[in-house]
Amino acid sequence: MQHRESAPEQALAWIEEGRRVALATVIEIWGSAPRRVGAQLVIAEGGQMEGSVSGGCVEGAVVVEALELIGSGSTRVLEYGVSDGDAFAVGLACGGNIRILVEPVGEGGMPEAMLRELVAARAARQPVAYEVALNGATRRLVREGHEARFRMDRSGLSEDGATFVAIHNPPLRLIVVGGVHIAQSLVRMAQEVGFDPVVVDPREAFGSQARFPGARVVNDWPDDALAEIGVDARCALVLLTHDPKLDDPALHVALRSGAFYIGALGSTRTHAARVGRLSEAGFTEAEIARINGPVGLDIGAAGPAEIAVSILAQMIQTLRKP
Repeated sequence: MQHRESAPEQALAWIEEGRRVALATVIEIWGSAPRRVGAQLVIAEGGQMEGSVSGGCVEGAVVVEALELIGSGSTRVLEYGVSDGDAFAVGLACGGNIRILVEPVGEGGMPEAMLRELVAARAARQPVAYEVALNGATRRLVREGHEARFRMDRSGLSEDGATFVAIHNPPLRLIVVGGVHIAQSLVRMAQEVGFDPVVVDPREAFGSQARFPGARVVNDWPDDALAEIGVDARCALVLLTHDPKLDDPALHVALRSGAFYIGALGSTRTHAARVGRLSEAGFTEAEIARINGPVGLDIGAAGPAEIAVSILAQMIQTLRKP
């Protein structure tokens, strides 16, 4: 299941069909808006569009402007102000303003080669930032220099307001080791908030597609599975088996990775035993401290679904709060 914005991929697909396209990107909002900064709409000549920058007649107005820019080969910043009374009709729930950068792909806009490089980086799960001057004078892709933006997954204007920085992070991925009842609830909830889930369990009775519809299921030992899947800074790893034969090999991989979240189910006593085994295996106190164990926020959760809520909340807290 794919959750991330796909405007760059759609733009390239239309270009390869021989069509001219433009990209519209939300660069600033005031008040309430249903789409976050960085949201994109891609428009092809003829008026076909994919994605969203707001809703209602804002979308329609952006398409009209984009079609004009496709022909003229220039970049433009659009601004729409919406009163509370008219807000609902155009997709701004409580009124506000929205600024949108519209740029063609090709002459006067993003070079086609740059779009191809961006799409390739996204496919390879490589974080990349697209810096574009609002006057269209300069554009570049960079992989360094925006650590805070990458960490917070936050596109936005530069301090002087002259440049927009679009953050293209890999999709969030949740890797669950142990296809138990808690995992079924956690996977469903994680899908709803934008994670691509992978369930790892060598026991086919637990790790089956029927138990985890819409998720990738890998029936292999965790260390081998994680090596094949790849664990990076956009991954959360949750261990739910209670079995050291499964959990410990996964932890060895996770603690040597850049995973932003590692959580392991078990009581305080179980976690203390886990810490002892990891120390004997050579992991440092700081490395072991990366594990959230017992897993999840302490909300007094009772039952698999509530435990899943506590885990997902802790994952999001770790991801979003500095």
